[in-house]
Amino acid sequence: MNSRPIKKPRDPVDGVLLLDKPVGLSSNDALIKAKRVFNAKKAGHTGTLDPFATGLLPLCFGEATKFSEDLLEADKTYEATVHLGIMTTTGDTEGEIIEQREVDVTREGIEAALARFRGPIFQVPPMYSALKRDGKALYEYAREGITLEREARPVTIHGLSLVEYKAPFLKILVTCSKGTYVRVLGEDIGAALGCGAHLNALRRVQVGALTVERMISLEDLQAHPDPLSLLAPVDALLSSFPAVVLTPELAKRFLNGQRLALGKEDVSLPAGLGRVRVYLDSKLLGTAKLQEYGILAPERLIAVQPAA
Repeated sequence: MNSRPIKKPRDPVDGVLLLDKPVGLSSNDALIKAKRVFNAKKAGHTGTLDPFATGLLPLCFGEATKFSEDLLEADKTYEATVHLGIMTTTGDTEGEIIEQREVDVTREGIEAALARFRGPIFQVPPMYSALKRDGKALYEYAREGITLEREARPVTIHGLSLVEYKAPFLKILVTCSKGTYVRVLGEDIGAALGCGAHLNALRRVQVGALTVERMISLEDLQAHPDPLSLLAPVDALLSSFPAVVLTPELAKRFLNGQRLALGKEDVSLPAGLGRVRVYLDSKLLGTAKLQEYGILAPERLIAVQPAA
């Protein structure tokens, strides 16, 4: 007789959790622990944080996973502590020390070095990264002692400011585009100062329009009596897009995947073209592209149709 306990069915949970990822935990492990709290059917995260990094890790549940890609493309802001004078194999605290140099820098020299990295720059991806070559992650080659040529890639440093300097630690605030490696930025700043460096600490404080105000730690989440109350709505991921509110009849057609000509309809449209979030009253229907002549082309749709 089979005495194994019957597994509880997963629950349909929709929304966004702003998790404060702890140090030492991978983004995927943090997701698994949070998913277990909600007993959620479907979940995903929106951009990996290295295990040594902490801070804002938006987790998407249910219908929110359809829009997680938008955050992968979003700009991100980090607080980073750069340890001058010591270089490691990985560019952070997880690697072995490979070189040490004397640190003799001034605040003026630091400001001048930081100015070199603002705006569009090129970065060479680190060997200790998840980028793939011939189906194999670069970090796997690195662990075998193999170093491959990597092509420099364009990224943009939208903001880079000095928060504090207490030798040999340099604390900076960085706002950057998708694909930026803050570890590499720290190493490059150290190289520009002539002393080398590695990243001692990294904390993400903003992803797109999402900030730390509603962020919760994993421990507090696991102890919370009503974790569902901590979820932000699905459209929290889409707050940077203008909104279009449809009539019930137009909403039905939109949810059937039809392109809508809204130029002569009683619908208020934003001034510009591009991606929008679409509603019936206050209920999110999905995202669309607003094209010339008021054409609304459905993009990603919410699965459960609201009552019209």
